Amino acid sequence: MKLFSIMVLYKGATKVTILKSASDLSSFGYFQRSSVQEFMNFTSKIVVERTQQKLRSSVKEKDYIFHVMCRESNLAGVIISDSDYPPRVSFTLLNKVLEEFSNAVSPSTWPTLSENSAGYQGLEPYLVKYQNPSESDPMMRIQKDLDETKFIMHDTIESMLNRGEKLDDLVAKSDDLSAQSKTFYKTARKTNSCCVLQ
Repeated sequence: MKLFSIMVLYKGATKVTILKSASDLSSFGYFQRSSVQEFMNFTSKIVVERTQQKLRSSVKEKDYIFHVMCRESNLAGVIISDSDYPPRVSFTLLNKVLEEFSNAVSPSTWPTLSENSAGYQGLEPYLVKYQNPSESDPMMRIQKDLDETKFIMHDTIESMLNRGEKLDDLVAKSDDLSAQSKTFYKTARKTNSCCVLQ
């Protein structure tokens, strides 16, 4: 999973302006970086230009996903990531960034700001923090913990069977099961044994 860029843009009447951006292009060759940055800026402006107010969407372009959100105030945000990066985390981050930017930079200045000149400094830390979405997003962290727990439980059951213990033997030895439950288990095993594929 890779997060390449976070941008805050203003969708004016005649053009879209990047008010602030932060990029991590370290995965590209040194001589490719300026071209990649130009491509990302150009495509981000097109995506914002064609996104209606109060909408959010994700657009795939080659190996990149452009997650875009445009507010009623014409303030927009774009996150560029690879296709493995979770969209929910992208939109949560975009919402947070646009809210902070709105509070830090006066809306009356947005139409007059030149390219990448806003005084907001929050994008770089977010770009670093959100490179690993499971570290920065509580929901992803919980899901990761659940996935690990499920894996450990699965592994424990398999290791128990590998020691030679059989469920039939455990049922026969159990004091917790009534005679009726043991009979039911044996009948169910015999009934289902005709259907076992080997």
